[in-house]
Amino acid sequence: MSLPPTPPQAGGRRAPHGDSYKWLALSATSLGALMSVMSGSMLLIALPSIVRDLDTSMELVVWVIMSYMLAITVLVPAIGRVADMIGRKRLYIGGFALFTVMSLIAAMAKTGAELLVARIVQAVGGSLIMANSTAIVADAFPKEELGRALGINTMVIAVGSAIGPVIGGFVTERFGWRGTFFLSVPVGLVGTVWAWLQIRETAVLPEGQSFDTRGALLVVSGLFLLFMSLSFGGFYGWSSPLVLGGFVGAAILLALFVRVETGAAEPLFDLRLFKTRVLAFAYASNLLNGIARGALTFLLIFYLQGLRAMDPLTAGIFLTPFALAMMLSAPVSGLLSDRHGSRVLSTVGLGLSAVGLLGFTWIKADTSLAEIVLWQVLMGLGSGIFNSPNTNTIMGSVPVERRGIAAGTRTMMNNTGSVISIAMTFGVLSSGMTPKAMAALFAGTQIGSEGIFLNVFLRDLHVAFVTCFVISVAAAVIAYMRGPTPAWSKGSAPGR
Repeated sequence: MSLPPTPPQAGGRRAPHGDSYKWLALSATSLGALMSVMSGSMLLIALPSIVRDLDTSMELVVWVIMSYMLAITVLVPAIGRVADMIGRKRLYIGGFALFTVMSLIAAMAKTGAELLVARIVQAVGGSLIMANSTAIVADAFPKEELGRALGINTMVIAVGSAIGPVIGGFVTERFGWRGTFFLSVPVGLVGTVWAWLQIRETAVLPEGQSFDTRGALLVVSGLFLLFMSLSFGGFYGWSSPLVLGGFVGAAILLALFVRVETGAAEPLFDLRLFKTRVLAFAYASNLLNGIARGALTFLLIFYLQGLRAMDPLTAGIFLTPFALAMMLSAPVSGLLSDRHGSRVLSTVGLGLSAVGLLGFTWIKADTSLAEIVLWQVLMGLGSGIFNSPNTNTIMGSVPVERRGIAAGTRTMMNNTGSVISIAMTFGVLSSGMTPKAMAALFAGTQIGSEGIFLNVFLRDLHVAFVTCFVISVAAAVIAYMRGPTPAWSKGSAPGR
């Protein structure tokens, strides 16, 4: 189904199979992004229904979310490294197929534990998609068009984020939460076939490479202990032996990981990426942005479906302004970054997101819905302005044979931020309520003024948003501190 390989050109790429290939590759990766994001956003809006239907605990429901994100976070860098060794097409298509199969299995789960296991395995498929998507686009497009392509990809992600809660709310109301998983199956089948037909291996990768097994085990174990401790802190106390032991273990394992990677001939993480100021600060701002906004949808679902007693469809509609705003700003920002560089755009985007988060710090039980929409729009515009230029900086600053690692590291930093965000804010919210009270509020069985935890919940919600606001400001400062775009990067060289 694919054309035979053409002779390699200088710079590690084969001659392109016509100008149309880059758009076909972008369509395949965008479809993968659309499915992955829609699936996640539909599941979020269905979580209260899952709590009621499966009669499961709040801790398990949070781990249904976090296990997927955790698995993505720890697997993507390793998969990105494997992709640099053996190519990207097979891994991407395999991820699409696995994600589709596990959507079907998750839809048939009878208990919360079965759903949790299905989501963990599904995350393997999601990791294969995410680890290769950005690198495939970067391989297909010339540097001077990469920002526009990544902007389109980000726009598609925003579309998925926008329509996911609405579709998820409608499907949950009509068919129950299982329908949100069944809906991913036909999309996954189409995406798998389309990727198989259209994606080609355009990069010439070095032979005889090895995989850093020790580094992979250390980073997986270290990140698992870190996220476990963050999520359990609110339930068991931040000074409990379990939580403290997890933090200590995470610190030791991650320190060992850095030491191992420094001396490895072919590391899982190329720490040399962090020796370049522009790249190091781009990654750091990506991490902090994930921490600042990663829990927004989770917190608003708590607020809208629990406190405001909205049905899933209505709540889903009021969750779309963020994604719609990001959808509008991302492609424009990506195009501008190709022409003018990324430093100012990234900084402005993070600053705008911070303004939106600041607005949420005053949220009350009777806050007008127009105000909630406004703060989401500001955050969405800021996120769209930030994401495409920052990704352009990262992917345009590495040689083709390291793009898998660069993309995997970018995804890991962003997902690490999102997992930390959800774990951190969940820890804040759970510190003032019992797990039973949280589950009742989240499921909508203890609503608004009928519940005795209203004031406690709002207080903790304010603390969560204030924390995210401060982190977003720090991210904006770091994005600007990376310095101006080097003159040599404009055109054929990296560094935007």
